[in-house]
Amino acid sequence: MDKNKNFVFMFDQPESGKKELLGGKGANLAEMTRIGLPVPYGFTITTTACNSYYEAGQVIPPEAEVQVLEALHTLEMKTGKQLGDPSNPLLVSVRSGAVHSMPGMMDTVLNLGMNDETVEGVAKLTNNPRFAYDSYRRFIQMFSDVVLDVDNFYFEQLLENTRTEKGYHSDTDFTAEEWKQVIEEFKKIVQRHAKRSFPEDPKEQLFLTINAVFDSWNNQRAILYRRLHNIPSHLGTAVNIQSMVFGNMGDDSGTGVAFTRNPSTGEANLYGEYLINAQGEDVVAGIRTPQPIASLQQEMPDVYEQLSETCQLLENHYKDMQDIEFTVERGKLFILQTRTGKRTAQAAIRIAVELVRENIMDKREALTRVDPDQLNQLLHHHIDPNHKETQLANGLPASPGAATGQVVFDANEAEELSKSGKKVILVRPETTPDDIHGIVAAQATVTSRGGMTSHAAVVARGMGKACICGCESLKIHLESKQFHVGTTTVNHGDVITIDGSTGEIFLGEIPMIEPQLSDEFQLLLNWADEETKMDVRANADNPEDAAKALEFGAGGIGLCRTEHMFMDPSRIPTVQSMILSETNEERKDALDKLLPMQQQDFEGIFETMQGYPITVRLLDPPLHEFLPDKEELLVDVTKLQISNPRSKDLQEKQNLLRKVRVLEESNPMLGHRGCRLGMIHPEIYEMQAKAIFYAMSSVMKKGIKVNPEIMIPLVSHVNELKDMRQRVIHVGEQVQQETGQEFNYLIGTMIETPRAALTADQIAEEADFFSFGTNDLTQTTFGFSRDDAEGKFLQHYVEQDVLQQNPFVSLDQEGVGKLVESGVKLGRDTKPALKTGICGEHGGEKESIQFCFDLGMDYVSCSPFRVPAARLATAQATIRNEEINKLKEPQYN
Repeated sequence: MDKNKNFVFMFDQPESGKKELLGGKGANLAEMTRIGLPVPYGFTITTTACNSYYEAGQVIPPEAEVQVLEALHTLEMKTGKQLGDPSNPLLVSVRSGAVHSMPGMMDTVLNLGMNDETVEGVAKLTNNPRFAYDSYRRFIQMFSDVVLDVDNFYFEQLLENTRTEKGYHSDTDFTAEEWKQVIEEFKKIVQRHAKRSFPEDPKEQLFLTINAVFDSWNNQRAILYRRLHNIPSHLGTAVNIQSMVFGNMGDDSGTGVAFTRNPSTGEANLYGEYLINAQGEDVVAGIRTPQPIASLQQEMPDVYEQLSETCQLLENHYKDMQDIEFTVERGKLFILQTRTGKRTAQAAIRIAVELVRENIMDKREALTRVDPDQLNQLLHHHIDPNHKETQLANGLPASPGAATGQVVFDANEAEELSKSGKKVILVRPETTPDDIHGIVAAQATVTSRGGMTSHAAVVARGMGKACICGCESLKIHLESKQFHVGTTTVNHGDVITIDGSTGEIFLGEIPMIEPQLSDEFQLLLNWADEETKMDVRANADNPEDAAKALEFGAGGIGLCRTEHMFMDPSRIPTVQSMILSETNEERKDALDKLLPMQQQDFEGIFETMQGYPITVRLLDPPLHEFLPDKEELLVDVTKLQISNPRSKDLQEKQNLLRKVRVLEESNPMLGHRGCRLGMIHPEIYEMQAKAIFYAMSSVMKKGIKVNPEIMIPLVSHVNELKDMRQRVIHVGEQVQQETGQEFNYLIGTMIETPRAALTADQIAEEADFFSFGTNDLTQTTFGFSRDDAEGKFLQHYVEQDVLQQNPFVSLDQEGVGKLVESGVKLGRDTKPALKTGICGEHGGEKESIQFCFDLGMDYVSCSPFRVPAARLATAQATIRNEEINKLKEPQYN
């Protein structure tokens, strides 16, 4: 262990401020202290100490322990108070603080330093015994839950019973003597469930709590949150120890959360909530429903004005919307935390655009402040405003979007039902961080308590999930699994629809409409297009999808899958006839029938795309996908053998079953598909090529440009592409002679097997372009069958950190990525101008897009609804690349 290593930094140390070392919260506390804001003094234990703690077997390193005691002494000198001093006790908060914001996922303890002696000192110093004993019971409850692992339920149950017995509506009704009685009962709960007495030594309390906060880095909810937001597990959490200020000292005190702008809409107004005579946990835990921040202007006008000025200062300083926690102690404002605020996609876009208009940041900065993943929130349905149904209840619109689902009251059940394909809405009195897996699984969340900054609201907004909070008209009965609104009872499993934008709840399923995209949305994407050096195309198989792609700003079609055209129910009989043909003549007849259908398909897409490039992939899937299910056929044959053994129908079914068995493959994804089909049955690809060229001719006669790129799928050897290329060219020449027109087109291939990537220099000799099919390339590189892997073990791999992410969601850069890199490099060694792109699912995922940009690819292609996100991601990749290059440039004095 390095004895000179700094594990602890005071807030005002000049060298502090690095987010990776101090965590986001610690870095911001240090920054706010340095710019002179009223921040309660304290110190931060670094993320390095957390990692050393785990390396030492979950033991705080001795050097770190010494530095904590030294920092504590500095804090005592600064405040004039001492931890454990009965006459003038120092009380501190102990909070987690990860590098990336993880709201509510890790643990916090407030009022640390209280015991049977210091509580009396606090009572005398404040001349407020009720406040002192209320603070002490809070500390016992929080410390026991976080550190001693005593379930909070036991404390809340006792409080609820006591409130009911005394006829109290709120904890503020308790007297000091009554809190003393509660404290004695709390201590008995600790003894009973923790099998030890409550620790009275403040330094023991401190180090036990530091241990607990470090331990919370790896609690279940934190691990799930990191996995959900792709936060690396090796970063660790910092611990912030800060002198306490109290919002529960009477009606001139309070606590709250303020956003510098509305996190749901982006509107440039101070937004948030507060509670009079309360501590911070009361606001975020949803135990009491708080007041809107605007009310503070009437109750404490001076505090409100100071808070408004501070919010503006912090937003200008950090150049982004801030989420600020504050406490008012006897009329004096203290800032406890600031961080970049979680926001909806609508808000993120509006805030970014308006900060540019206000000259707080430039366009390039604005583009980096919106997460591409968030844009997907904007492209989903909303409730049809013309619906006639009457609302059942109304709560606070905590996170926008609409959702329909079956009511469930338990996070575990929400997760289980979601896995089985059911859509559910999680309904709870309030949520806690332990419910995060249920919020992830549910379509939406509804709570009867809590406000717009409660746990449920913050987490749902971060995920883009609809959420309603503080719906007090819902009387929820968890035991009987139902809730009541007036005389209406809604049972477990009943269907409801919620609108997180308005706070409305409806019985049953309500019709939805397409989303309307704001002017700011279009403006931001226009800025993205100005910056990007990579094209974004869409995967589209019909004119409707092509039109949607253009609407969302696609610069062409990167994958048009012709097999989807064959799967039209009206065409299946003709396709089956073609597949089951036993002679060339029979197959030609079927193909002649399919030719005009294919031509019509291509004409529709070519006309829609108006000259944009269109990559048409020739038939790819195994032929058995177009045939009847073998098991169903077997059942039909068996039934007919019993009921009508001489029927003509039986003979036909038996003949069909025989042919299906002949075509059956042990592993069809690696079998007779793609170019292998074209090699054995070239007439199929020749028909498709004719359809493409006839469609070109027809559309060109209308004065419309056509720019097709014909893709041969699943090539593993250059000779496959060479053969198929010559056949396509031959057909093209025939149609050119027939029509008297000249066609411009490219012929390329999809790189989707390891051998193709490794021999790309040879394959490039016959290719005008490469399109990387990373779905199949991932399957063939890992040896995974995607359907089996995702259903059986892949999620376990991610949960156990065997894999950082699902490789079918985010490109495996270390393995599959090396093959892609090899394919691009080798291909361009042969043809420097070779066009390259990616058309798998990864084409719409931001980290994969960054990887493709770094390789110098020309385009990415994704589903139409992911095009806006991909446009933003390509712009961010461009900006990031240019910033890195600037740092590499030599610096001259």
